[in-house]
Amino acid sequence: MSSSETSAVNSTSKPSVAGPTTASAPSRVELGFLVAITFAIMIGFVRGYSSAIDDFGDSPAYMGLASAIRHWNFEGIVIKQFWGLPYAMAALSKLTGVSDRTSLLFFSLLASLVAVLLARELWNGWIAAYFAILNFDWLQRSCLGGSEPLFVCCLLAAFWYVRRERWLVATVLAAFATVVRPLGFFALVGIGIALLWRRDYRKFFAALVIGLVIGILYSVPLVFHFGSALANVNSYHSERWGGGWLFGFPFVAIIIGYTYPTPWTSLALSTCWIAVVCVGVVIMAWSASFRTYCREHMVETIFLVPYLWCLFTYNYPSWARSNFGRFAIPILPFVYLALYRWIPKDRRIVWGLAVVCAVLAASSALGVANVVHMLRATQR
Repeated sequence: MSSSETSAVNSTSKPSVAGPTTASAPSRVELGFLVAITFAIMIGFVRGYSSAIDDFGDSPAYMGLASAIRHWNFEGIVIKQFWGLPYAMAALSKLTGVSDRTSLLFFSLLASLVAVLLARELWNGWIAAYFAILNFDWLQRSCLGGSEPLFVCCLLAAFWYVRRERWLVATVLAAFATVVRPLGFFALVGIGIALLWRRDYRKFFAALVIGLVIGILYSVPLVFHFGSALANVNSYHSERWGGGWLFGFPFVAIIIGYTYPTPWTSLALSTCWIAVVCVGVVIMAWSASFRTYCREHMVETIFLVPYLWCLFTYNYPSWARSNFGRFAIPILPFVYLALYRWIPKDRRIVWGLAVVCAVLAASSALGVANVVHMLRATQR
């Protein structure tokens, strides 16, 4: 990295890039417009938007869980997804009377926007812009529903409060992130280790109590209705979901995943993300400035390193390769930070990519064959 990029990495509050690119980096307002227009393009491209939400990914499961929580009736519920997002959805639906679909979209669209703005505060506008537009899975789960936006929003908010030494608020947010997606636990561990490193035992024990209380409150319904506080985790070992160990040896499941029949578009996309993340990791290890960044941001590093390990050792071949881009979402800002020297800092490229990626993400969600059929139907 250049000296200007080193100063960006070494900042302990809000890293920014010195020089002319700093002044021209996307502002909060521009990022807001970028996100809004990207969402509008993608949503406008998806015909039958409500039906698409109902059929997309884990959205039906989250809506079913939110309804079950509102009625406190879990008969027929299959345990797999973590319940942090459904709890938030159920609370919003109960308070406002909106549908489960609307509450899912609220926590997907809004959380995605806030996460992008937080990425700007933690790093800078260029990293936030590319984080907002490049990943199809991020766009799909922002516009069609998913837990990733809420998870990343809580995670980055926790990092933001850590940098301001608001440790207890950061702990609450990291705990919320953990009940949305379990690997948020690494952020909690990072906060605890950082407080012990600082010998701030009072705040460490306060943070420990906060984490335990939120964890217990989350676990009690699982114990009462399903007999185990780890019912979510245990579901990944069931025959229904493939059984076996959740994590194995690095790259083994990813390589096996290449032997499964898959559309070439999916194969190319996942391969690109695997290559980008691998190159980013190599640069993270090689770059002295990135190592300095890691030393100065202990909590983020303690989250990043084990998350990367889990990403490369995920032991289900059917998902390890095909869903790599989705699983990589929370660590992509760090990858872009490592690759910052080579990221184009040109608004024409950013806005052009925003349009292209929104259309391609919508096409990917609908299925290329369905899009072709739709286009042919419009020509008749």
